Amino acid sequence: MKLESFGDVLKAIGRNKDREFHLLLGNGFSVAYDPDIFSYNALHEFIANLDDEDLSKILGVIQTKNFEIIMQQLDNFSALIDVFGGGVRLKEKIDAASTKLKASLLDAVKELHPQHVFTVPEDESAACSKYLTTFLNTGGKIFSTNYDLLLYWILMRNSIPNHCDGFGRELENPDEFVPPEEQVWSDLYWGKHRAEQNVFYLHGALPFFDAGVVIEKEVYAQHKYLLQNISSRMERGEYPIFVTDGDGDQKLSHIRHNPYLTDCYDNLCAATGSLVTFGFNFGPYDEHIIDAINRAAKFGRKSFPKLLSIYIGTYSDQDRDHINSIAHKFKCKVHIYDATTADVWGRM
Repeated sequence: MKLESFGDVLKAIGRNKDREFHLLLGNGFSVAYDPDIFSYNALHEFIANLDDEDLSKILGVIQTKNFEIIMQQLDNFSALIDVFGGGVRLKEKIDAASTKLKASLLDAVKELHPQHVFTVPEDESAACSKYLTTFLNTGGKIFSTNYDLLLYWILMRNSIPNHCDGFGRELENPDEFVPPEEQVWSDLYWGKHRAEQNVFYLHGALPFFDAGVVIEKEVYAQHKYLLQNISSRMERGEYPIFVTDGDGDQKLSHIRHNPYLTDCYDNLCAATGSLVTFGFNFGPYDEHIIDAINRAAKFGRKSFPKLLSIYIGTYSDQDRDHINSIAHKFKCKVHIYDATTADVWGRM
């Protein structure tokens, strides 16, 4: 398959002014900003240094730094104990270790994460804003599988006018005749601006918490940075919405049990026009994303609108070989472009 450049993607956008171009961001978006913080290696090293006996044993036996693989193997082991009538105490210990690993992974993201939005240099923030706006200006949507705050920070800091994550406040005393300064507003809940939403965190993100009957977004408050407030909630035993299950089926099951995640996924399934990816490698645990893309493509149906094509960004020959090997799985036209030609952070 011909290797294109991001310039070719921009030309396609220019030629098809009536078409939406959506963006799907994977971990490579954050790694491109700082590989020392957001790579699997950094997370693995953090957890390895926790001096936790159970986690040390797990990392010692399962020789990989991919946490999706580790969690998948723990889930498989737990299932095998059930199938072969293993001991209840052993199963409980494995399940507890899996839960601990998921919590530790979230702790690692929190501890390694830049402290505040101004950690990102202004010129890099502006460059990323320009990159994101390229897609929003076509009427496209942004989908992300990342848990960190980078995307949220860029959107908010640059006041990108046409982005919406679906969250909003409700007036809690609408029936009272009070001046504006005495009005009482709720916390940020998801749903108020659902109809206008065009930014979707497919696997959750650090600011989002399931508060039972509502999905709540943490905000800056009491002169504390957002990450400080998130950390305070985590110290109270509250954890953000965070899909950490192993394979695609398990991830989809987790998604379907949460209304916010379900809506994000359904929006990907309903995408029309074209989809551009950056930093997303379509690995063996991403089948649910491929399924969503194929649902959007409406394979075998002549009905329009639907997803017509996908532009997949790759970094290396190995990445390109992988995409070529799975291209048949996609039910729309596949393009491959060199991700290094996309100046996402303004460093070219």
